[in-house]
Amino acid sequence: MHHIEQIEKLLKDELSATETYLQALDKFKEDVGLGEAEHLIPIYEDHKDAVSSLQALTLRLGGTPAEDSGAWGAWAKIILGGASMLGKESVLRTLQEGEINGAEDYRRALEDTELLADIRALIETQLLPAQQGHINALERLLAVEA
Repeated sequence: MHHIEQIEKLLKDELSATETYLQALDKFKEDVGLGEAEHLIPIYEDHKDAVSSLQALTLRLGGTPAEDSGAWGAWAKIILGGASMLGKESVLRTLQEGEINGAEDYRRALEDTELLADIRALIETQLLPAQQGHINALERLLAVEA
């Protein structure tokens, strides 16, 4: 059960990320045409893939995967909504902060000595490298904004 709970926490993070990126994409599309939105679409797609991988892993372990992000996702939407009112740079910084927090959650999961090998492999080979790539991509977008 411990492993399913670990995966569920990571899954809720990823569900929150997909919801938050959808909101950011909508904001950028209405404000500036595609512009930054085209740079955010691959990140959104990576988070959708992570959701699928984590849901499949939960099912394989006999759990029932979460379908939404719950309270954490609602909080993320409120934060992004506030950032949206402050402009594009605030939205990008909020997204980057979320990516940094997600990477930290993956690193914490890897510290668990009882972590199942397939969960560890998924985090090390797919999820954490993608998260780092997202942080770097957002850093580049913020550098353009500065």
